[in-house]
Amino acid sequence: MGDDDMAGDRPGVPGNPTPAEPTPEEPTTPHPPLPPKPDQSGPRPTTPTGVRSRDSYAAQAQQGDWLTSAQGARLADTDHSLKAGPRGPVLLQDHHLREKITHFDHERIPERVVHARGAAAHGTFVAYGNASSVTKAEFLRKGVETPVFTRFSSVVGSRGSADAVRDTRGFSTKFYTSDGVFDLVGNNIPVFFIQDAIKFPDVVHAAKPQPDREIPQAQSAHDTFWDFVSLHTEATHHTMWQMSDRGIPRSFRTMEGFGIHTFRVENADGDTSLVKFHWKPTAGVHSLIWEEAQMINGIDPDFHRRDLADAIEAGAYPEWELGIQVFPDTADETFEGIDLLDPTKLVPEELVAVQPVGKLTLNRNPSNYFAETEQVAFHPGHLVPGIDVTNDPLLQGRLFSYLDTQISRLGGPNFSQIPINRPHCPVNDMFRDGMHQTAVHSGVAPYKPNTMDGGNPFAADPEDDHTFVDIAQELPESSKERRSPVSFDDHFTQARMFWLSLTPVEQSHLVDAFAFELGKCWDETIRQREVDVLASVDADLAQRVADGLGLTPGKPSTSPAEEAAASPALSQIGKKWPVDGRKVGVVTGAKTDPTNVVAARNRLVEAGMVPLIIAPVGGRIGDVPIERTYLTAASSEFDALVVLDGVDSDPVVDLLLSEAWRHLKFIAIVDDSAAPLEESGVPVSGPGTITGEAVREVVTELKESLEEHRAWSRADV
Repeated sequence: MGDDDMAGDRPGVPGNPTPAEPTPEEPTTPHPPLPPKPDQSGPRPTTPTGVRSRDSYAAQAQQGDWLTSAQGARLADTDHSLKAGPRGPVLLQDHHLREKITHFDHERIPERVVHARGAAAHGTFVAYGNASSVTKAEFLRKGVETPVFTRFSSVVGSRGSADAVRDTRGFSTKFYTSDGVFDLVGNNIPVFFIQDAIKFPDVVHAAKPQPDREIPQAQSAHDTFWDFVSLHTEATHHTMWQMSDRGIPRSFRTMEGFGIHTFRVENADGDTSLVKFHWKPTAGVHSLIWEEAQMINGIDPDFHRRDLADAIEAGAYPEWELGIQVFPDTADETFEGIDLLDPTKLVPEELVAVQPVGKLTLNRNPSNYFAETEQVAFHPGHLVPGIDVTNDPLLQGRLFSYLDTQISRLGGPNFSQIPINRPHCPVNDMFRDGMHQTAVHSGVAPYKPNTMDGGNPFAADPEDDHTFVDIAQELPESSKERRSPVSFDDHFTQARMFWLSLTPVEQSHLVDAFAFELGKCWDETIRQREVDVLASVDADLAQRVADGLGLTPGKPSTSPAEEAAASPALSQIGKKWPVDGRKVGVVTGAKTDPTNVVAARNRLVEAGMVPLIIAPVGGRIGDVPIERTYLTAASSEFDALVVLDGVDSDPVVDLLLSEAWRHLKFIAIVDDSAAPLEESGVPVSGPGTITGEAVREVVTELKESLEEHRAWSRADV
């Protein structure tokens, strides 16, 4: 509909004659009284005589009867900012105020920038229903199935960097709920470098490539990073996680996710609780060996994104259970002495178990990387009824930063109209114009209150469970100041807990990571300072890192916390996991019996694994296609190897087997296949080597062994 067409409906507009006498269908005044709001539980009331039909206004206004946020959450109030009391200051966490004002501020077209490296997939989330006792969130009611889009990303590297770098990983999920979009924006590490968002530019500036040379790319092994974290000791806990095996995940499919912050939730009775969100992969939590990761970055820099896409394509759909830790909503917002508003702290699962509340399944790859993976826009302020934020100072700052970032990155305030970001429910936000506006808005009254559009949109009932209302919280009397609680000052107890929770193999890997990263720093003062920081975590840790650097630990600024206890849930070793989706290389030779190839492939598929046939050259072995040749196969691609009969010694096979052995991968040998192993230096028998005369026998044993992920017993610690 063009402007002239719309003007033709309105008397008094230039070019449209004003009737001599008003008719009953048109009011005698330009602004008739507001019509009554519709009953939210039933049909809309009839239109008063003399007021234009509400249906005719609905055809011109935005979609839906109720006032909503741009993400589709119903709103009861758009007239008052969220304040610390009626006379108090306006709170930064008022996401509706920021969304409304920011959209208005950017109605005149800002410029756009791109985002970081990532990979993503579509899927579904099905709720178990047991979360309803703590939150009225509709998508967590029993049996509710919600479409989702999940994006994984590295933090430091550019879009063209490699996947298998030592870094924190983003793990963000967009839930397209019936009450609007809910974004759970997290990481694969449950704690963060900083406690307050005002420090975020500092940690990112320190971790990014140094500004003088713009190197190194996607690495923390350089002076500016370690200069910052050694001086800013609240980063110690996160640094311990990043230097552990968690910093180089095997796959997005075998990576935990954490909401990091504590959120406030409310159930249908108005009772509130505090929660932390967890993603638990059903395939288990597994990582790469450091040397293996370095090889992968040269052989296949797209390793993680390829693994995710291939798994979905093969039907081995990645799955995670969403879990929550629930805490009483007490005035001090602490639990067992742990400040729940401190994002550098976690609550051990031995103290509060993670309760599974639903399952996420990723089952469809994006059809276009740019349109979906690159343009998806997450924001922790995209909330739904029943879930709200807390006063965590890092989360409070993120509520502003993420929205501001999306406006710059996606070229304006209308990023919610991009298909991947659109809510799957009616939206009527009264926002207008701006760069990349794709909606053809009609109606003449994008403001509240109005009569020109029949009062549309209407404020939702705050008592309705589908209306987003900020959860009320009593605030203590206090003065405005720049200061953190005393409980935020302990930077080492939980770092020590993490160290004590690791197995000897994991501790060895962590020590090696510290020694490698600090060894890349040119400034010895920085190396020494970080070793001294580690002395406040654990004396043995500091000494072992110092030995690798030729240094001597100084006296710790804080004595290591003797009361710190191990949390076994933090270790990745010692559990057994499903083998679904694991890639197994089946090594064949020119003289391999084709029936054994068929048997190996079928047995591995039956066990839920993904076999890839490796042969001297391409083609087929009988009816079985060859997926990898000796030239294209690399041990880093496989979780295990099966060596069939008829494989002769070959330099490439020797390298394949020796690397798999060195990286603690299981090797199964069928029949008379010892020759290539002997040439490669791999013991025919020993930890992680499986031998047998029949394919069925070795695949069965391999499946049982692979449940431990690697042959940890042959690790040299």
